[in-house]
Amino acid sequence: QVQLVESGGGLVQAGGSLRLSCAASGRTFSSVVMGWFRQAPGKEREFVAGIRWSSASALYADSVKGRFTISRDNAKKIVYLQMNSLKPEDTAVYYCAADLSPTVVVTPGTYDYWGQGTQVTVSS
Repeated sequence: QVQLVESGGGLVQAGGSLRLSCAASGRTFSSVVMGWFRQAPGKEREFVAGIRWSSASALYADSVKGRFTISRDNAKKIVYLQMNSLKPEDTAVYYCAADLSPTVVVTPGTYDYWGQGTQVTVSS
C-alpha cells in the first residue's frame, strides 16, 4: 500500500508560482513512478508530469513544459511540482499518483494509488 498526501495549492495571480508537495508513505519506492495529474471542472483528468524514484529523468505534458518542474527527495519520500509562469488555464485540482510500472506513463488508469488532490486557482 502507498499513501499519498498533497499540499501547497492555493490562489495565485497569472505569472506567479506555486510549489506542490506530495508526501508518500507505505511500500518501498525504488521501483515506483510518481506522477502529477490535474482535473479542471468539466474536463478529464490529464497528465502533467511524472518521474521515477530511481531516476532523475522526467516526462512533461507539452502544455507545462518549460514552466513546471517535477523533482523528488528520496530521503523524505516527497515529490514536488514547481509551477512557474502560471496561467489561468492551469486552474484545476492537482493530484499526486503512484504507479508500480517501471516507466512513466501518461494514462491515469494505469496509476495504482492517488492522493486526495489540492486546488490550484490562477486568476487573470
